[in-house]
Amino acid sequence: MITDGPMKILNVNTATATIKGAPQMIEKNMSEWTAEDKMKANLDNVAKDILYKTLDKNMFAKIKTCTNAKEIWENLTQLCEGNYQTKENKLTAAIQKFENDKIKPGETLTEFDERFIGIIIELISLGKYYSNREISLKVMRALPKE
Repeated sequence: MITDGPMKILNVNTATATIKGAPQMIEKNMSEWTAEDKMKANLDNVAKDILYKTLDKNMFAKIKTCTNAKEIWENLTQLCEGNYQTKENKLTAAIQKFENDKIKPGETLTEFDERFIGIIIELISLGKYYSNREISLKVMRALPKE
């Protein structure tokens, strides 16, 4: 439902010939739906309900005009992740944070570690991975000389 959109209940069109060996399909009238067809048609409502239940009031207000689960998902993806340019900007900023990170005066190793791990998690969520060796070297460079 999220990737393809609402399911259409189709029936073979017996009034027309087959196209390239495959029968032509037309949408089935609701009066002809079986119990299984009704369940399939309701899957979009189930997906919408799941998405609605995971959102807070602020996010719900931004997607409440969407008509199907696919549209809701696309809007949420755009709102949360942004477009390609936004993702690239976020990645560039996170890489700069990683490369420029140093332990601050008066900061404990635990505080530095928490902040540094937050940067690593942000990078991973944006698709940038560093090897353990690269991370270890960066930590060593971030420590004060004394």
